Amino acid sequence: MNDDKTAMELQGNVWMTIGGQKLGGQDRVALLAAIAAHGSITAAAKAVGMSYKGAWDAIEAMNNLAGEPLLERAAGGKGGGGTRLTSRGTQLVDNFRKIEAAHRQFVAHLSAQSHALADDLLMLRRMKMKTSARNQFSGTVVALKEGAVNDEVTLEVVGGVHIVATITRDSRASLGLALGVEAFALVKASSVIVVTDLGGARLSARNQLAGTISRVVPGAVNTEVSIDLPGGGVIAAIVTRDSGEALGLAEGGAALAVFKASSVIIGTP
Repeated sequence: MNDDKTAMELQGNVWMTIGGQKLGGQDRVALLAAIAAHGSITAAAKAVGMSYKGAWDAIEAMNNLAGEPLLERAAGGKGGGGTRLTSRGTQLVDNFRKIEAAHRQFVAHLSAQSHALADDLLMLRRMKMKTSARNQFSGTVVALKEGAVNDEVTLEVVGGVHIVATITRDSRASLGLALGVEAFALVKASSVIVVTDLGGARLSARNQLAGTISRVVPGAVNTEVSIDLPGGGVIAAIVTRDSGEALGLAEGGAALAVFKASSVIIGTP
């Protein structure tokens, strides 16, 4: 649960426009309401913390945009004694208050879902990210191992699969990587080796992801292979056509996607 001081909240204000020009928002409507309450522009301006000139400038701008006077003022002293709202001015204040109340309810409703909205927006931004790397995995840092020059970072991605990357200590610091931080891993398809039978051999590559071949697309020189990983993830590899045929790559077959930790690029949203 997030602390109240760090919880995300949404806020917003309502503005009325006419022909693309701002007619008024909370401040101007508050000025009109104060004029109705005090019967004086001078008193109203003071009540809302606005200068007398600023109040008149706002009133004139609203009158011009509204197309009809919002105030009725009798002849009098500097304050324009006996100032009151016209029926149009009163209607404007009443309608704005109703719209503002509805707007507050709407924003409160969105604010209650702000964390889910933020997650969805972040996901959409990731989906729009353009990169030449064929494989893009979003996840969370679950392990860090510091070295003299390079650090080892482990991300947990979709399906609980772990991807290990080796990056410089400076890079880790600049990215702000720490346990629990969201990050993404990029792996070029050409960096992925496809293995169908280890035959008892042991590999030094830190990443060995077992899955099932879901797609094989032969080309003139290379073949693209997609391997479904447990939990819904997919990783693609590019192998030579000869290698694909020698391995007997086919949909439904078991395969291992192997790549070095140094072949993984780590980024943060």
